Amino acid sequence: MSRTTLIGAGLALGPLSWLSASAKTVDSTPMENNPGQSSDDFINGMAEMMAHSTRTPILRTPDEYGMEHEEIFFQAMDGVTIEGWFIPGNSDKLLIFNHPMPCNRYGYPGHLDPWKNFGGFEVNFLPEYKILHDAGYNILTYDMRNHGRSGIGSGGINGHGLLEYRDVIGSLRYAKSRPDTKKMKVALYSRCLGANATIVGMKKHPEEFKHVKGMIALQPVTPAVFVQKAVENQKIANGMELFDAAFHVKTGFHIADVWPIDYSSAVTLPTFVAQVKNDLSTKQSNVQEIYDKMSAKDKTLFWIEGTDQRFQGYNYFGKNPQLILDWLQKHMG
Repeated sequence: MSRTTLIGAGLALGPLSWLSASAKTVDSTPMENNPGQSSDDFINGMAEMMAHSTRTPILRTPDEYGMEHEEIFFQAMDGVTIEGWFIPGNSDKLLIFNHPMPCNRYGYPGHLDPWKNFGGFEVNFLPEYKILHDAGYNILTYDMRNHGRSGIGSGGINGHGLLEYRDVIGSLRYAKSRPDTKKMKVALYSRCLGANATIVGMKKHPEEFKHVKGMIALQPVTPAVFVQKAVENQKIANGMELFDAAFHVKTGFHIADVWPIDYSSAVTLPTFVAQVKNDLSTKQSNVQEIYDKMSAKDKTLFWIEGTDQRFQGYNYFGKNPQLILDWLQKHMG
């Protein structure tokens, strides 16, 4: 079974009759929602996607939006080669972006086969980069390990932040190493997997973040909540236990261990959290708990309304940028 056919297994909560699996590790029982698909197919497909994510193509570049850019690469904390773009702006302010699973620095080609499993539309970060660039910001954006064009890290395993924090710290060190960015004011714009990774980095190495002015955390999530929503929707008895066993075989991790929610207490810098309120693939209570546990005195939670599609949240501020512009102006000057 190819990995790309598994992209939406755990997160797209509609019918999944297209999903098939060759490995059989749990009892094969037809699911009520999908009579042609067995529960072991679903569990193993979801475990594979959550264990290894997938690479997607970079379809657009900053020059298409009138922005000059530099192709860059740097080392993550553990030596993995990270690829990205540097888009110079007209200020002393630098925004460092990362991305959700299974996106890359450009976004996600969800309007094309075989990547239509998250709603059938494209996620494109470039319009938001353009707005921020035109407001003067310098932009550094990169592909996380095992995504886009960056190197294979951690044996190709997706740690849901527990491994990827090394990329976040690598990006901060890289910005300090460049003569043109080392003295700039820095803020982080971290999305989903990237937000989780940033929070883990703050927990493990708070000294690396002392100079950071603030963080925008777009849709941080506890991975176990994705799984819980999916198996509840598919009415799989003991679904969490079955998934955990399959995920553990593939990664050596238990799903409860890959992103401890208590790490959120390590967030002390000003933080703007945003989340699709009616997101079908997670629970409002999870995002609220992540936010509530953050130690930052200066923090904001914004609910994105008008959609139940998680991936629409990644396009939202490219179409509605004023909240972000105002927040950055307040915290970066």
